[in-house]
Amino acid sequence: MRQHFQMFAAYNRWANDLVYDAAAELSEDDYRRDMGAFFKSIHGTLNHLLVADRIWMKRFTGEGDHPKTLDAILFEQFPALRAAREAEDRRIIAFADGLDDRAVAGRFTYITVTDVRTVSQRLAPALSHFFNHQTHHRGQVHAMLTALGRQAPSLDLIYFQRTEAGRVFA
Repeated sequence: MRQHFQMFAAYNRWANDLVYDAAAELSEDDYRRDMGAFFKSIHGTLNHLLVADRIWMKRFTGEGDHPKTLDAILFEQFPALRAAREAEDRRIIAFADGLDDRAVAGRFTYITVTDVRTVSQRLAPALSHFFNHQTHHRGQVHAMLTALGRQAPSLDLIYFQRTEAGRVFA
């Protein structure tokens, strides 16, 4: 099970790199355009992904800062957001690499952000949600890129598994 989550951590970094490469090609207007997505724009959605990752990583590790709202804009400028994303991806990979079977099978407790209550749950399903959430919102960015007439990157897990970095997991 540990290797499963290590694969998703590596895939997450790979997919984020592709999405950020595509976003870097956009004009400022297109990058910030309200496209009708839940977090409105590519800028808002990429910020939300970082927000959610920081919230979950604080829950998993007990370390790091996290915002108080899911729609917080952590970074107004794309280069700073990208640098923070890259650092968070390294943190996620290190966390996944440090897991053992006992931890994955274990439980953890955290306080929710939206309705402020204490939750205790098993780690493995929470990690599955964590990585699935990232895929969900990257899919929204993919759709926005397409709607803007851009060639959105192929983000399928199988494509990652066919890369040199992903073959170790295939």
